Amino acid sequence: QVQLVESGGGVVQAGGSLRLSCEASGSIVYPNTMGWYRQGPGNQRDLIADMNNFGGANYGDSVKGRFTISRDNDKNTVNLQMNDLRIEDTAVYVCNFVALGDTYRDYWGQGTQVTVSL
Repeated sequence: QVQLVESGGGVVQAGGSLRLSCEASGSIVYPNTMGWYRQGPGNQRDLIADMNNFGGANYGDSVKGRFTISRDNDKNTVNLQMNDLRIEDTAVYVCNFVALGDTYRDYWGQGTQVTVSL
């Protein structure tokens, strides 16, 4: 099992910045991917960004150029720097850990609320 603890959500004005962090603990296996998803109505989850333990990253189209994902493999953390936030970025952001290799398993955090106001 892998446990994920998120931090860094909050309320920010449009154009501002926030930084989210997620720490994984438990049975950390390699290779793996850690990332962030945006949760919408009906629990639909859309990829914001993810990064594997080799440093390869993917971004959702809506955040390219504004958000940056980073990892610290020694600390099992993934961070999401969010700049130039927009009203439509308002959502619950959920951390994800995917164990790759022989056995595929994914784990989800509880989520942290990000609210962007005018």
